[in-house]
Amino acid sequence: MLSYQTTASQRIFTFLGLFGILLLFASGIGESLSISSNVLTSSALAIIGLAIFGYTYASYAPYHSGIKNNANVLKSLTQRGVWAYVSALVLTAFYVVLYFFDAYLEPMIRGFDFISQSLSGKPATQWFVYGVLYTLAILLFGVKFIVKYRHSRYQVIRTLSVMFFQLIFAFLLPEFMARLNGDLPYYDLKSMWPLNYYLFDGYYIESFVSAQTLGIGLLIFGVLSIFVISPILTYKFGKRWYCSWVCGCGGLAETAGDAFRHLSDNSIRAWKLERWMIHSILVLITLSTVGVVHSYLLEHPEEYWLSPSVFILSVVSLLVAVVGLIYFKRRAWIAKDAKTAMIIVGALLAGFTGMHFLSDTYHVFLIPSHSLRSVYGFFVGSIFSGVIGTGFYPLLGNRVWCRFGCPMAAILGIQQKLFSKFQITTNSGQCISCGNCSAYCEMGIDVRAYAQKAEPIKRASCVGCGICAEVCPRGVLRLENTSNPNQQA
Repeated sequence: MLSYQTTASQRIFTFLGLFGILLLFASGIGESLSISSNVLTSSALAIIGLAIFGYTYASYAPYHSGIKNNANVLKSLTQRGVWAYVSALVLTAFYVVLYFFDAYLEPMIRGFDFISQSLSGKPATQWFVYGVLYTLAILLFGVKFIVKYRHSRYQVIRTLSVMFFQLIFAFLLPEFMARLNGDLPYYDLKSMWPLNYYLFDGYYIESFVSAQTLGIGLLIFGVLSIFVISPILTYKFGKRWYCSWVCGCGGLAETAGDAFRHLSDNSIRAWKLERWMIHSILVLITLSTVGVVHSYLLEHPEEYWLSPSVFILSVVSLLVAVVGLIYFKRRAWIAKDAKTAMIIVGALLAGFTGMHFLSDTYHVFLIPSHSLRSVYGFFVGSIFSGVIGTGFYPLLGNRVWCRFGCPMAAILGIQQKLFSKFQITTNSGQCISCGNCSAYCEMGIDVRAYAQKAEPIKRASCVGCGICAEVCPRGVLRLENTSNPNQQA
């Protein structure tokens, strides 16, 4: 059996990284050793960073630039071997403890107090620790990704982009905002609805309104992001503007998860499951969000100019208009099952939002909307996106959440398929059917099948990462903005 042997330098830096992780978890014993937990935490993070930089240098710097997957299909960690299952188990266990049993991590959390105090002026929480580790993972593995793909200007720029947005918009700005205006809720400016599914909760709305100009401005920005900014950017650049250049989930998948991208299932069965799961979750969060807002308006009938009835009628009208336009303007290229799905979705949304006229509270499938939102937040927002979406990188690939669960990806995918100028063009005359493009597509798209038929790729699931074009030895694939956005794959 073929095997892959790591170099001595790689092994040294791997063990150094593991030591740093153990030191991080052991930071709570600092007091018993008369060592400050802040010192242990700082030392642990520095050691982890040094280990990643050292491993990166040992793996890529001594060699010429170019794609180097370095026997990914032979390593236990990246080919569902023993180390893959061990890593998945450890990552999943850490997420579960951090999310639901944070008391066990209290000593480690206290080690992050000095960072939190310097930014927001508040003690660290489990979510602050999560944010620090998440941001460091994107920054450190982002450097690794840039060194690996240093020959590609596109890959370097988009990686710097996700590093910037994660560090500034997702991590630093919310902390500074908490220091300057404590009434504002923790708000990641780049995380729009439905990914930020709590944006229109009553608590958030009241916090924004009470903050007056700044808060109302942020609320308006959140609405404009959904209905104006997102469609315009998707029209010009495809969903890659968010999924590959801005999104934190995508940023972690592209950097820390790069080594696992070839594990994504590209079977027809997985594609069918993906379509139904991601759009079902989109329907669920839409229904629950409308219900939460409607219930809030019912509880505060005199405070806002928007009445519950007008809100519901506006939502129904918008959904009917969108579904109608999709059906009548694009029915020539929409598959029969997709037509049926849109009709069902439109009928469900219109029908259940219309239940307002039968009751003084909002229910979905006879379930109170707040309860439905809570269920969504637990199973989708926490378990799926966090525990499974990241913990299962070594088993299911790096984009399992983006493929099967992210409602933001679903909306952007619909927009990309309908009217975006972005597509990947192919040149079948140069294709040698090596299969690299399909093997390394993190979204499970059979790119080779398109290339062999010389068809442009404009799949709703494509995030425009461009790795398929990078690993192609013949230059068959090209990321382009076509002048005819109605041209479909």
